[in-house]
Parts: sequence; C-alpha cells; structure tokens
Amino acid sequence: MKRTLAFGGIVATAGLLAAGLAAPAQAAGDVASKPLAATGIQAHNIAAFWFAERAANLIQATPYSVETQVAAKHVSGGGPSADSKPGVVPAIGDEKKAASKSKNVNLPKTMGKVFFIGADNKPHWCTATSVQAQYRNLVATAGHCVYDTASNKATLDYWVFVPGYYQGKTPWGVYVGKQAFTHYDFDVYEDADRNYAFVTVYNGIKMPHAGFDGVRQLIKDRKWDELKSYAWFKEVDKATYLAYKAENALPAYEAGGKYYAWKFTDAGRLGDNVGGQGIAYNQKLGKNVFMFGYPSGSHPDGNYAYSGKTLKWSYGKTFAAQAPAVKGEELQGIKSSFTGEGSLGSAWLLNYKSAKRIGYLNGVTIGVADSDGNKRIDTSVSPYFDGETIGVYNAAKSLWSGSIA
Repeated sequence: MKRTLAFGGIVATAGLLAAGLAAPAQAAGDVASKPLAATGIQAHNIAAFWFAERAANLIQATPYSVETQVAAKHVSGGGPSADSKPGVVPAIGDEKKAASKSKNVNLPKTMGKVFFIGADNKPHWCTATSVQAQYRNLVATAGHCVYDTASNKATLDYWVFVPGYYQGKTPWGVYVGKQAFTHYDFDVYEDADRNYAFVTVYNGIKMPHAGFDGVRQLIKDRKWDELKSYAWFKEVDKATYLAYKAENALPAYEAGGKYYAWKFTDAGRLGDNVGGQGIAYNQKLGKNVFMFGYPSGSHPDGNYAYSGKTLKWSYGKTFAAQAPAVKGEELQGIKSSFTGEGSLGSAWLLNYKSAKRIGYLNGVTIGVADSDGNKRIDTSVSPYFDGETIGVYNAAKSLWSGSIA
C-alpha cells in the first residue's frame, strides 16, 4: 500500500519503483535540438560579452527564478515509472570501477554555473554539471535553463558554462554552448516530466588578462606596433574581419592592408579539465542522493538562507512526486532546504564517491516547495530519469565541438 503526501502542489508517494520493460525508449523523433552558437565567430562574440569590462556581466548576473517555486492544486496518487531496465553511464575516470570510501564530502569539480540572457534582457545564471561524453564536451542542467520558456523564444541567448565560478573568477575557462538537446515534449509542450537539457560546448577559452576597453583605445589611437607586441590578435581574411566588426563585440582592426581579430587562448576540453559525472536512469526510488548546487535567496518567510556564491550540498532519499501546475506527473523529490533561486539545474548524484568526486547524475532540480506550509522551503523536485532521458543524452553524447581559439 502506498502512502501519499500532498504538499504545495506536489504529491509525493513514499513507495518504491517497480522494475520496468526491456529496452530504453530512444526514438529519434522524441529529441529536440537547437543551435546556441553555430559558428566560431558567434562563439567568440558570446564569450566577449561575458569577458567585457573585466567580467562585469558575469559578476552582475542574478539567479534565474523562472517557475522556481511549485504551487498548485493538490493531486493524489501517481508518480514515475520505469520504462525499461535500470542502466548507468560511468563517469569520466570511473570507467573501471574501484572501491573508495571517504568520511568527508568533497565538492565535485564538475559543478558550475551556466550564464545567459533572460527574457528581461538581463544576465542570469543556473546551476549545471559536466557529464560523460565521447569528446568530453557535454553539460547537463534543467531544460528551462537552456530553452526560453518565459518569452517562448527557442533558446536563451549568450549561453556559457563556467565550472567552479566564483565572483568573476573562471578557474577552468569559459565554455560557450554549441548545440542544445532536450525532449520534444519539453521543447513543444513545456512538459516538466522532460525538463532537462544536455548541451555540447566548445573547448574552453581563458579570460583575457587585459580588458577590451584598453585594447580598443589602442586601435583608436592607431598604435599598431603596440598591439602586435601583445600577441592578442591573429591575422584573418577580410570576410572574417568584417564579421567581427559587424558584431562589434571583439576588437578587430585593419593595418597595412592586412586584417586582424582578437585571439583567444584555448583552455582545453571541459571533461579533461574538470571530469564528467556518469548518468543513471530507470533507478528505483528510495535511494539516497547528493544534490549539489548554488542556492540563493530567501525562504517564503523572508529568512535569507543562501548567497548563491559558493557551491552547497544536500543529501536525501528520493520519492515519487507530482506538480500538475507545471505539467509534472512523473517527478521525483528529495527533502532539502535549498531555496529555488540559483538551485535550478542542481545535480542529483547517485552513488557519489567523495574521494573521486564523481557519481551518477540521476536528476536536476527544476523547482522547490514548502511541503508543510510553514513558509520554509523543504523539498526539491526533478524529472525522473528514464529511457526517454537517456535517449536525449545519446543524441548529444557523441557530437564533436572543437576549439574556437
């Protein structure tokens, strides 16, 4: 007999998940894909936006709060069900399993923030994580941290991932999103049961030591020799130069009948720098998971709980949940005090090995709730990762991105 808990528009079922069918559902028609930066020049200008004025846009970005707190009419029963056998994709560095134990909780290097421009034309961020992929170039987060559900535009603009971000610092570089993948039902219907996304990213690029404003002044003053001495520029053809000039985001200049554009420094592949979490799907509920994210903001009672500046963790046992207000009939939840702002996209890691800092991604936070009405957030919810999820992942996992430096 199942015990059902109703709270804040989410219905939780404290029963375990039964075994499923034979093979993961991976129909190609179920996957939606959109470009974020189709060319190197587009990617350069996106990076320039975040690097400008000594990373002012990164520093001033605020947590994304679209559809964060779940509140809806109570609905009884239901919850997720497996659509095939349980399965896992090992994390980077864990392809050959080895036992490891640790009493401390070491924070994963794979975690970071995704930055983008929201429907209000202001910079915002969510939480995200690097995951396993053939070319070590894949990021996982909540679907509405990639696809624009607020203005119904295809995707959010100027999308980048910054692992280990802290107050303008980009320790492993900035990774510009190339191609976004989600489930067709989220792309078209905003179905919360499919509110997840996988994004391929270009190789990282390093933050310039010198600000663009000073470089532009040198161009304005026509100090060509000084510009060349810094090795900030590379020679390009006229068409590339004109493309840079049209965007007006990166410095470019013409001198002596030759054309020059800004030269970024390659930071390497994402997975090589920070690793990548594995993926778990069709898992039984009732298992303990670690949740890692950058929660920010206040509880409903006004208590300021988290700053969003540093990575935090929470630990809990998964249970079945529903949130009909956001079309979520097959969700999973865990008990957590993470407030919603900033925690969207937080990684739920099953079998997390603290010594290695890796586990299996088994969910991403898409909303939070106050289950007992005391005006304190106490629950986070995620889509249940099933065969449909691994189908979207499989569509993204083997696509090459390359360097834009």
